[in-house]
Amino acid sequence: MSALSERTRSQLARSGSANIANCLLKRGLRNTMLLGLLPLSPEQPVLVGPAWTVRFIPAREDLDTMALYATEQSLHRRAIEECPPGAVLVLAPGGEMRASVMGDMMALRLKVRGVEGAITDGGYRDAPGIRTTGLPCFQVRNSGPATPIALSPCEFQVPVGVAGVAVYPGDVIVGDAEGVVCIPAHLVEEVAVEAAANADYEVFVAAHLKRGRSIFGLFPATAGSRAEFDQWVAAGRPPLETLP
Repeated sequence: MSALSERTRSQLARSGSANIANCLLKRGLRNTMLLGLLPLSPEQPVLVGPAWTVRFIPAREDLDTMALYATEQSLHRRAIEECPPGAVLVLAPGGEMRASVMGDMMALRLKVRGVEGAITDGGYRDAPGIRTTGLPCFQVRNSGPATPIALSPCEFQVPVGVAGVAVYPGDVIVGDAEGVVCIPAHLVEEVAVEAAANADYEVFVAAHLKRGRSIFGLFPATAGSRAEFDQWVAAGRPPLETLP
């Protein structure tokens, strides 16, 4: 799994998940937003990092016991120890909500180990405790029952489906107040550059719209409006209220 440069991380963090999804749409990728996933806390920071995946299957009573769960053979607990710093733990229970995929002690361990955050199309237990850890997490809704009631982690670092989106190990996850998007690994750097530039352009657009300018010829960008924007950037991005 390739590490993200700080430059790429910063570009993605300020770009916005919907903006990134538009950049991917331009490249023919229509299904990249993990719809239905919500931030556990509205105050949590933007989540950016390469995916480290865990696939779950339905639990079986004779195998998935609390006794096994307490041992070092538990794949669930191994995932918490093996997900690398800087990565996003992707917990893929296939939308199963009858049991949780993580609680507050696991989240705290991830935070201390330097993992960037976690996403799931299931739910977490101990949500108030997870919030106190400061670990950015996304889920569908809270789920209190213990994992072995309905779920069994069976594989690490394999392609998974999360909220109807294919997520491959090493794809880059970006999660913010609007939602979660998955960027194929080979497109990350070029998408980061384009998305950050788009975010900068929208600052320029918003300043003009607030001053009463028509959206026509301004957004989406035209050759003329892009030239205006480039001149503003070349001038050192002077205070927008000084724009003519």
